[in-house]
Parts: sequence; structure tokens; C-alpha cells
Amino acid sequence: MESGKASLLRSLSIDRAIAPSRASPWRLPTAAAIGAAALIAVAGTLWALKSPGAAKPAYEAETAQAATPVPVNTPAERLSQPRAAGTLVASGYVVARRKATIASEITGKVKDLLVEEGQTVKAGQVLATLDSVLAEKDLALAKSRAQASEAAVAAIEADLGDAERIFHRTEILSQTKAASEADLTKNRSHMEVLRAQLRQAQAQHQTDLLDAQRSAATLEKYAIQAPFPGVVIERSAQPGEMISPMSAGGFTRTGICTIVDMDSIEVEVDVNEAFIGRVHPETRVDAVLDAYADWTIPGNVIAIVPTANREKATVKVRIRLQQKDPRILPDMAIKVTFLEDATSGRTEIIGSN
Repeated sequence: MESGKASLLRSLSIDRAIAPSRASPWRLPTAAAIGAAALIAVAGTLWALKSPGAAKPAYEAETAQAATPVPVNTPAERLSQPRAAGTLVASGYVVARRKATIASEITGKVKDLLVEEGQTVKAGQVLATLDSVLAEKDLALAKSRAQASEAAVAAIEADLGDAERIFHRTEILSQTKAASEADLTKNRSHMEVLRAQLRQAQAQHQTDLLDAQRSAATLEKYAIQAPFPGVVIERSAQPGEMISPMSAGGFTRTGICTIVDMDSIEVEVDVNEAFIGRVHPETRVDAVLDAYADWTIPGNVIAIVPTANREKATVKVRIRLQQKDPRILPDMAIKVTFLEDATSGRTEIIGSN
């Protein structure tokens, strides 16, 4: 049995000395089998490609994509394309250039308050009146003194006229020796005294007249008037309260009401000092109130305030609104977009806080 196995192993060994042309005949069926398998694989691939809905090979898709031309912009085309300009946006508040809290120049008790919040007033319109009983008495007393001094002036003028006539007669008589030199000197002295008294009386009369005028002007101050046309936005005092031009403590008020001139409305925004070079006077802007986000108000820069805020590193810019509208109220928050000189290529939002 062992000799049979050995002979079998010797038959399977390859004799390398034999030429390829004389190889063993068992290798031919093996090559034929490999060729048949390759033909079957190729036929299967061709059938898959010809069937509907067959997907393209990955290498074919990559080749097609690589063959697609990629558009390249020439330098001239790049220059002709529009470039989005940067926009400088700043936030601030609506302010009124003419806004005043109206107060009395004298201390007194409020008698009547003639305005309400939201009321439109004219320049010189009376807003409130104070109790003026004592002021009226002072004015009457000053006028009485002026009248008394006027009467004194008239009396002295009459005496002076009589003294002048006597002196002239005495002077004529002294030339003919009908009157003595003593009488002439006496009449001259009396005339000069009356002239001095007249000047004193006239000065006193002028003083009394000025006192009467002052009392009249003081009485006018008991009627508090509006210094300019505007709208009342706050009413501070009530009838019966004491009011004073300065704080005197206690319950004494210093103001009657606050009025705003709506024609002086403008916008103040804070622009970061790093971008203030992009803002110039008369630069056009678009303003949008936070209360009316869909309403754009055109405007332009009035001036750049020549000072910077050290804490916020900002510069204040004043802006004029080209539209006047009752909806625009003082202290409203607003955002402003500068339409010119904004070429940085990005948007910068500068806060006011």
C-alpha cells in the first residue's frame, strides 16, 4: 500500500526538465475552464449595460464630470460684476433741540393751570396764573407814589416860574436904582433853590415811575407764558401748590409744565470712532423707528459733534429728518443707515448703549 502512495506522489510531481511544448495534457482543460468563465462574466456585464435603468459605472460618471468645463471669470468680468458695498448702521434716539420745563420767575401759589398734556400752545400763550393779590397792591402803591411825585414837580415848577419873574423885575429895577443889590441877590438865591428842588422832584418822580413799571412787570410774571410754540408733554404742578424758581425744600415745585417744539425734532446717534471717517455732513441716511419698523424716513447728516465719548469710544452725529410727522416723538429709539461713503464691504452695527 505504501508503495502505491509513493508511486502516486511521483506521478503528481512536475519534471522541470521537460519543455513547455511537452507539458502534461491535464493543463488544457484547466485553461479552457478559465476562458469560459471570463466569457460568461463579459456577457453578463454587457447584458447589465444594455438593460433599461442600468446605472453608469462610477468611473464613467467621474470621467463625465471631469470633462464638464468649469466657468472661469476673466479679470474684466470680475470688475464689471457689482460689489456689495458695506453698510454703516448706528442706533440712537429722537431728540428735540427746543425743549423746556416752564417755571415761574417768582415764588407764588398756583391759582389756575390752563394746559393739559398733549395740548398745542403758541408763543406767549398763558399756561398758568399765580395768586397776585399782593403784587396788585404793590403796583397800586407804586403808581400812587408816582402821581404824588408828579404833583410835587408841578408845584415846584409853579414856584420856580414865580421866582424867575420876581428876579427879572428886581434885576430891571436895580438898573434904575429902584431896587437894592440885596433884593436882587435874595431873589436870585430863591430862584436857584427852587431850580434845585425841581431837579430833585423830577428825579424822585422818575424813580417812582420806574418803581411803578417794575411793579407792573412783576405783576405780569404772575401769568406764566409759553416762550415758544410747542406741545405740552408733561404737567408738573396743580392749582393750590406753591411754586418757586429755585428749590426751596418741602412741597415747593420748580416747574409748571414741559413743552417741546416739534419742529426742532432731530436724531442723535453714536457712531464708533473707528468708522467716523465714513460719515460726512450732508451724508444721506435712512432712519427707521423701532416703533414703526416698516417706515423708512429719509434724512441727512447735520453735523458731527467734535468730541468723543471716552467710555463708549463713540462720536455723536446729528441727523435731520426730512419728514415731519406726529408719530415721531422725542426719546424714541431709532436706527440709522448711512447711504454714502460706506465701502468697507461688510455691515457694522454700532450701538448707542
